[in-house]
Amino acid sequence: MTGIVGCSTSVKGALGSSSSTTSDGVSVEVTGDSQVRLGGKTQFKATVTNASDTSVSWEVNGVVGGSSLTGTISTSGLYTTPSSIPSSDAVTITAVSQASSGATASATENILNPAPTISSATVSASGASYSITVKGTGYIQQSQLQVQGTPVTTTFVSATQLTATVDLSLVAGTTTLALAVTNPDPGADTSATYNAKLAVVAPAVTVSVSGNAQVRVGSTVQFTAAVVNSSNTAVSWKVNNVAGGTSTTGTISSSGLFTPPTATPNPNTVTITAVSQASATASGSLTETILNPLPAISSATASGMNPSYTISVSGTGFVDGSVVQVQGTAATTSFVSPTLLTATISMTLASGTATVPVAVVNPDPGGTTSAVANAPVQATLTTAIAAARLLDQATFGPTLNDIQHVETVGLSGYLSEQFQLPATTLATISTPPPTPCTGDQIPCLQSEWWQAALTAPDQLRQRVAFALSEMFVISTDSVNSAGVVSYQNMLVNDAFGNFSTLLNDVTLSPGMGVYLNMMNSNKPGTGQIANENYAREAMQLFSLGLDLLNQDGSLQLDGNGNPIPTYTQDQVQAYARAYTGWTSATASGGVPTNFIYSSTNYASPMMAVESAHDETSKTLLDGTVLPAGQTAEDDLAGALQSIFNHPNVAPFISRQLIQHLVTSNPSAAYVSRVSAVFSNDGNGVRGNLQAVITAILLDPEARAGDTDPTVDGGHLREPVLWMTDVMRGLGATNNDATAGNNVVANASYSTVANSLSSLGQLPYGASSVFNFFPPNYVIPGTTANAPEFGLENTANATLRLSLTNTIVYSKIAGFTIDLSATGTFGTLASSPGNLVNALGTIFMHGQMPADMQTEIVNQITPMTDLGERARVAVYLVITSSQYKIEH
Repeated sequence: MTGIVGCSTSVKGALGSSSSTTSDGVSVEVTGDSQVRLGGKTQFKATVTNASDTSVSWEVNGVVGGSSLTGTISTSGLYTTPSSIPSSDAVTITAVSQASSGATASATENILNPAPTISSATVSASGASYSITVKGTGYIQQSQLQVQGTPVTTTFVSATQLTATVDLSLVAGTTTLALAVTNPDPGADTSATYNAKLAVVAPAVTVSVSGNAQVRVGSTVQFTAAVVNSSNTAVSWKVNNVAGGTSTTGTISSSGLFTPPTATPNPNTVTITAVSQASATASGSLTETILNPLPAISSATASGMNPSYTISVSGTGFVDGSVVQVQGTAATTSFVSPTLLTATISMTLASGTATVPVAVVNPDPGGTTSAVANAPVQATLTTAIAAARLLDQATFGPTLNDIQHVETVGLSGYLSEQFQLPATTLATISTPPPTPCTGDQIPCLQSEWWQAALTAPDQLRQRVAFALSEMFVISTDSVNSAGVVSYQNMLVNDAFGNFSTLLNDVTLSPGMGVYLNMMNSNKPGTGQIANENYAREAMQLFSLGLDLLNQDGSLQLDGNGNPIPTYTQDQVQAYARAYTGWTSATASGGVPTNFIYSSTNYASPMMAVESAHDETSKTLLDGTVLPAGQTAEDDLAGALQSIFNHPNVAPFISRQLIQHLVTSNPSAAYVSRVSAVFSNDGNGVRGNLQAVITAILLDPEARAGDTDPTVDGGHLREPVLWMTDVMRGLGATNNDATAGNNVVANASYSTVANSLSSLGQLPYGASSVFNFFPPNYVIPGTTANAPEFGLENTANATLRLSLTNTIVYSKIAGFTIDLSATGTFGTLASSPGNLVNALGTIFMHGQMPADMQTEIVNQITPMTDLGERARVAVYLVITSSQYKIEH
C-alpha cells in the first residue's frame, strides 16, 4: 500500500501559508501536516509572539470551528475531515490571535481519499454468475473492486462494504479469487490483495414449458415441463401464480392438464407456470389464450304461432352472448345454461312448415358458428302470457312446465284435461291419530290440505274447491278436523258437478250440520221454533243473498228505489222446520233410531230420524208449499229444489266464483254472461258447474289481460294463494316426500300452515261463517269492491315481508327451496336479465313492467354470489305491489 507522508512546517515563509503582524508587533505562526485523508484527523499548533495572551481561535475557510462540508477544528487546533472531499480538495486553516484580532496565520490543508482495506470477502454463486461482497474500511462511492486484476462494476453499500457481480467466464479455471479495492484521486490508493476462496458452482436449474397456446372453454390442453441441470425433473403447476389454479382462471392437474374455467375470463389470457421441485427459484411460464367454446346443437324446437315464435336450443358450448340464428336471422336470445338457449323471433311461416334451420353463433374471443340443425315447428295454441294468466286463475300457482304445457294444448284444451282428471282427496285421519296430531288433529288436516294444494295434478278442481270452501264456510273453530277432511273431500268431488248436488251434499254434511246446528235439530214443540241457523245462512250466504238480483248481479228495486228482500222471516222458519230430524249416521253408516249426541260419523252424510222431523205444511220461496205429512227426506229435497230454482242463485253464485277465480269487481255484463250459462249450459241443464267454470275462465273479460297488460282487473292475492303460488313457482319440495317417508303420518306439510298463520288465514280457519272477508267488502275511502283487502293491513304487509325472507332463505321447516348458486334460479342468475325474465314469466305472466325489470336487474348485477342474486331478485318480485295483485 502506498503511504502519504505528512510534513510539519512553520507557516512563516512556508509554501501555501500566510501571516500578518499588527502594529504593536503581535504575530502568529501555524504549524501542522499539510494533508490528511478522509476519516482522519490532524493536529495544528499556533505560536503567538509579542503578546502575553497566546490563545487563538481556529477557523476553517473563514468559519470559526469549521463546518460539516469543510471539516471541523477544535479550540485546541485538532482538525477533523468532512464525510466527503470538498469540491476544491483543500481547505484553509486559520489561527486568529485573541490578544490582537489583526494578527492571524493560515495554512492550506489538502484532503485525500481514504486508504481502502479488505478485512473479509464472500463469494457465492447466483445462477450463471458470482456475487461478491467485500468488507473493510475506507470505501467511498467511487471505490472500485478489482477481481483477478480486472476492474468490475462495483456497488457502494457503505464505508465498510462493497458488492459486485461477475460472470462465470471471469473466474473460469480457478478456485481462488484475488480481490483488491482501489480508491481514486486525490490520494489514489489500492488495498492489499485479499485471496477469497471460490466454491464449485453447479449448473443452474432451468425450466421450460410447452403446450398449445390456445384452448377453448369446455376442452383441455396438456402442458409439459422440461427441467435441465437436475436429476429431479418434477414440477409444481400454477395458473396466474396460484397453485393448481382456481375456478375463475382454470385449473391444472399435477400432470399439467389444464382445464379452462366454465366461462371465458376477462382478460382471456392466463399464465401457466411450472416450478421446479428441485429449485423453487427455477420456473418456466407460458401465456395461454382462452377462447369461447365451439357451439354444437343436439336438438332444437320452434314453438309458437305467426308471427311470434319461441326457439329452444339444446346442445353444448353455449355462453352468455351466444346468439340463435333462425333462417339466417339473429333472434333475441336468452342464455339459460351452457347446454340450453331460448330465443324469440318474429317470423311468418307458411302453413304446413315442418322445420326451420337453426344455428348458434358464439362471440369472440374465438367466435364461431355451429352446424345448422333443423328445428321441428310445434304450433302452439296460445301464448305464454295467456297460459300463465289462466294458470294463475285456475290453479294454486303456475310453474314453468305447466306454462309450456298450456301453450301447447291451449286454454280450452287445458281445461278439458283438468275436467277429466280424477279427484285428489284427503286421507281420513286415523284413529288414534298420527303422533304429530295426538293432542290436536289440525296439523294433520293442514298438512293434507297443503300437500294437495301444492302437488295434486287436478289443480283446477282443488282451486275451485278452495273457492267453494270460502263460500260454504265451516271452521275448525267448532268442527273436528276429521269432519273438515270429509267436508273438503265432498267439495272436491262436487266441484265439477251440478250445483244442486253440491247444495244437497253441503246440507247433509256432518261438518256443516255441526257448524250451523242442523245436526240434531228437533221439530219444535208447541210455541217453539226450529233452529234457524242453517236455514238462514243457506239462503243468505250459500245461494241467494239478502236481496233480489237481476241476472247481471245488480239489485232489483221496488217502486221507491229500495232493494227487495229475497225471503221473509216466516220463510226462514219454514225452511228451518223442513230441515229438522237429521243426525249423525251410526258408526257403520246406518240409520239411527234416535239423535246421536255421543259421537259423530263424519265419513257419512247425516241420516233422518223421522220421529224428530216436523211434518207440518211449510210455505217456502215463491209460494212453494211442502204438504204436511212428508218425510224428512222429501221435505229436504223440496226445500233445496225451491232454492236451486230461484233466479237469484245464478248471479249470486256466478259473481262469487268470478271474484275468487278472476277479478274482485267483475262487470255486470261478465256476471250476466256467466249467469246465463248457470241457468242453461246450452243443453238445457241448470247449475252445471263445469260449464260455469269454463265460462268464467274463458270469458273475454277474464282473457282481456292476455293481450293488454294495462287492463284493470284481478284481485289481491289472499295469503293462502300468495303462499301456494310462491312455493309452486319456486319449486319447493317437501323433504319427507323426497325421501319417500310417510308424509301423512308425519304431517309433513303442516309447517307451511305454521309459517302462514301469522297472516291471519289458514284453510278452514275462519272465525265465522262469513269467511275471512265478505264478498261485498269495499276498500275504505273508495268505491272499489275488493274482498281480499278485508285481510290487508299494515301488520300483515310487514309480516308478509318477514315470511318472504323465510322463504327465500329456505327456512320453512321440512321444505327445500333451492335458491343456491347451483339451483335452477342460481344458474339463471349468471345473466341477471334472464333471471328476471324467468321470474316475470312465472310470477307476473311475462308482463313485468319494464322499469321494474330494469331496477331489479340493476340491483342484483353488482352481486358476485349467484345464489344471492337469485334470492334478492325473488324477494323483490314477490314482495312487490305489482305481484300482490293477481291481474
